[in-house]
Amino acid sequence: MQPTLNSPQREAVKYLDGPLLVLAGAGSGKTRVITHKIAHLIEECGYQPREIAAITFTNKAAREMQERVGKLLDGKPVKGLTVTTFHSLGLQMLRQEAKLLGYKPQFSILDSSDSFKVLADALATTDKQLLRRTQTQISAWKNALISPDKAVATADDDAALAAARVYRIYQQTLKAYQAVDFDDLIKLPAELFVQHPEALERWQRKLKYLLIDEYQDTNACQYRLVKLLTGVEGRFTAVGDDDQAIYGWRGADVENLRQLTLDFPRLKVIKLEQNYRSTARILRAANAVIANNPKLFEKKLWSEHGTGDVITVSAMRDDEHEADAVVMKLLAHKFEHRTRFLDYAILYRGNHQSLLLEEKLREHKIPYTVSGGQSFFDKAEIKDLVAYLRLVANEDDDPAFIRAATTPRKGIGNTTLERLGEYAAQKHISLFEAAFEGEFQSLIAHKQLEDLLTFCNFINRLQERATKDPAGEVLDDLLGAIRYEMHLYDSEEPRAAETKWKNVQDFTGWLTRKGNEDERNLLQLTQTVALMNMLENREDGEPDAVKLSTLHAAKGLEYGHVFLIGIEEGILPHRESVEADRIEEERRLMYVGITRAQRSLHISWCKKRKRAGGIEPCEPSRFIAELPPDDVKHAGMPSADPAANKETGRAAMANIRAMLGKN
Repeated sequence: MQPTLNSPQREAVKYLDGPLLVLAGAGSGKTRVITHKIAHLIEECGYQPREIAAITFTNKAAREMQERVGKLLDGKPVKGLTVTTFHSLGLQMLRQEAKLLGYKPQFSILDSSDSFKVLADALATTDKQLLRRTQTQISAWKNALISPDKAVATADDDAALAAARVYRIYQQTLKAYQAVDFDDLIKLPAELFVQHPEALERWQRKLKYLLIDEYQDTNACQYRLVKLLTGVEGRFTAVGDDDQAIYGWRGADVENLRQLTLDFPRLKVIKLEQNYRSTARILRAANAVIANNPKLFEKKLWSEHGTGDVITVSAMRDDEHEADAVVMKLLAHKFEHRTRFLDYAILYRGNHQSLLLEEKLREHKIPYTVSGGQSFFDKAEIKDLVAYLRLVANEDDDPAFIRAATTPRKGIGNTTLERLGEYAAQKHISLFEAAFEGEFQSLIAHKQLEDLLTFCNFINRLQERATKDPAGEVLDDLLGAIRYEMHLYDSEEPRAAETKWKNVQDFTGWLTRKGNEDERNLLQLTQTVALMNMLENREDGEPDAVKLSTLHAAKGLEYGHVFLIGIEEGILPHRESVEADRIEEERRLMYVGITRAQRSLHISWCKKRKRAGGIEPCEPSRFIAELPPDDVKHAGMPSADPAANKETGRAAMANIRAMLGKN
């Protein structure tokens, strides 16, 4: 990165006369602007660290920002500075203002699989597709600040009306559990500040300046929160890039950039167009592709890194050949340029595309890491077991209570849990504590109470054993008592059940070994697990390995040499996006892929590909035709000359299709 700030960066750091939008192209040093601005506010403008909040989208970005600010201020106190994600900031606000919303401060947060379970009960179904659809719809409503009542009132067909009614039941259940889901962490503070101006005033006084990273990824809810917090003066710097808005499917709205110019007429716009990452050729390719999208703000990336290598576009026989060729090309390039494996990334549109590559990389003993995949701790079976451990360590953990009490089912039904939730909320106590209160016990039938107390007493017995018996022994008895293996085989296909049970055994085996090696009891180990779960995604010291990643997961990262694979119609742009007329977002995804590369870029597509048991002919993505001909070298095509006329190109494609038809 450049040693000093360039002129637009410097202007962005010093500008404080009103709201500011910094349009930061890929690799233009946006984090640098944010961190320098924080230092400038503290050192030159008299702000206290506790009066500033920088909001990012990932914990990793927040950590990196915090570290860089610490270095810039070199030992000066930054205590109280808020560098956090939208969700963590929302959580802080809710914890502090819980009473105003009728929650107790130690309310629980349900993750996606916890809320999936609540929905499954509300819908009384195990149809995973229907549940996923409903979950996505509810999330979209929350992100757009639409209440259950409004969703019911505006439903325009039977399916939407059914989903809206489920949304209402889902919210009532969450309230009864004294729980919130991930989307509520933004939605509830936004609602709170509208309903309780005194709370808004408190937070406006507390946070006097906001810096928002990746602004193009904000949804309606996040934008409302920023608008409320920054007030009419608009004390904020928003940093974003409309060309990298790739999260529309998740509710992000690139229109928020346009909305800023309407809501804040005094908004100043500063563009960062100098790229410190890539060669001129790579930037010309990125500019040429993205120029096909309608522009909110014009900007063109440029670089002082020289022309660089020509971009290669290779037509491959099929996906097997593509995986083989990419790995061989990578090895040859590494040998020739004396690089390391971590200088290479292979990027693709969908997770399923990594399987063939992983096979080939293992075959050649090439180390690799996959990002955008599922973490071990995110697997449902591990979370089931961890719920019991969390409850043993802290019986006031309500989501852990709900998960453990209902997995496997123990005769504790929804009605019992709802009554328990209402009573616990009324008395401001945990679900576990409420179960033992005489007043609550008189409210439910004898059989229900018996099942509930059997479970609670079982947890109490485990708590006693957790501090004195060997961890492995307690874990085995726990799994035996809840008959977890049988539960898996009852609720899953045999193959999936076998995999899940193996994961559980791996996990308990690991805990048992840890317990023996470190002489730790189950209670101490549970704290280790919670910490590991939080720290698992920390990438301290990148291993020397090739990075395999989806394009979405690669945003914000950079690599010396990038392979973009499967760049075909139907994959990128994705078939569903073409049908829904969402080509612009797919083009931005291609732009993100191109701009990850620093030194060399290799693009490939397949003439045919295995799909759903058959072989399908494929066509190169329309984005390949948008690359600047002078910067691209085509390989593997009968007519690879970009200057060839369209007619010859069409004839060549017809020949290929005919050949494919014979195969």
